Amino acid sequence: MSDIVTAAVEALNAKLDGRGFDGVAKFVIEGEGSILVDANGARAGDEAADVTLTADTGTFRQIIEGSLNPTSAFMSGRLSIDGDMGAAMRLGGVFS
Repeated sequence: MSDIVTAAVEALNAKLDGRGFDGVAKFVIEGEGSILVDANGARAGDEAADVTLTADTGTFRQIIEGSLNPTSAFMSGRLSIDGDMGAAMRLGGVFS
């Protein structure tokens, strides 16, 4: 597992603050690896998910830090979403 994925898992769990997520979402950080977010929080993994969000490292970092809105990232083509758009919208609330 890359240092970037490890740091992203920690950051996501801090954002979730023990709440978990209703569903299964996968973040794919291009060239680094994948993170799953579910009722148990965030962890490195590459299993099947309801929705998959893909971005480069910089975009993902900006989303986690709160300097880039996930909807704006999607609309500008910096974040791609495959699967349940409703799940993606619910997950977006974590970053608000």
